[in-house]
Amino acid sequence: MNEGPLAGLGILVTRPRHQAGALLAAIEAQGGNAILFPTLEIVPRSPADIRADAVRLGAPDITIFVSPNAVRYGLEYAGCGALTAIGPATAAALEAAGRTVDIRPASGFDSEHLLAEPALKNVVGKVVRIIRGQKGRDLLAETLRSRGALVDFLSVYDRLPPAYAAEEIEAIDAQWRAGRIDVVTVMSTESLQNLLALLPQSCRKQLAETRLVTPAARVIKEALDLLPGIPTTLAQGPQVDDMVLAILELGSKSPDKPDEH
Repeated sequence: MNEGPLAGLGILVTRPRHQAGALLAAIEAQGGNAILFPTLEIVPRSPADIRADAVRLGAPDITIFVSPNAVRYGLEYAGCGALTAIGPATAAALEAAGRTVDIRPASGFDSEHLLAEPALKNVVGKVVRIIRGQKGRDLLAETLRSRGALVDFLSVYDRLPPAYAAEEIEAIDAQWRAGRIDVVTVMSTESLQNLLALLPQSCRKQLAETRLVTPAARVIKEALDLLPGIPTTLAQGPQVDDMVLAILELGSKSPDKPDEH
């Protein structure tokens, strides 16, 4: 039997498989039962297609990476201008690749916080390249264009819902019905939407009663719109330590301590 502050808690992790390892290990280290159920799959675009798109773009003065995946698949197309990271994980990916992060949010980890940085206030006439997935929020581009920047996108990966066999979905459904899933971690609205699309209708009631932990206020708003009354917890950030701390604050589940929703 697991021991630790998360003993007895079943925690569903919806991060892409290749990015979930650290969170899974941290949950297990605290005694929790980490259940991996990715609701996003990151698929890199063909290097030839990325290169063909990149050569049609002008040399950037500022390159913004919106995620560690953008760094992983798009760093070679950043040019020689200032490198910008939208949050700490993205900054860490750039630094791990031996690059200097010139612009990053002083706090926070989203477009709104990044746009508050002085270096992105005076961008008249500057070419800004946003390296991202095929889809994404338009706030960065719209705001920077309103400030006089010339903005282009370079898409280097796709975000797709994974394909699951019927028996895999049935196994998750059975875990929920058996009371073995107490917390769901969700990092983005797209992950939440995919989770709802992947789960059978029979799971919707269980999901609506399961504590959702996320670092994004947008996810909480979306969750409450889709599942009114769902219990939610906002983590301080997207890093593993932030997510685990938010879960730890929920406490453990044991026979003499019922789950609190």
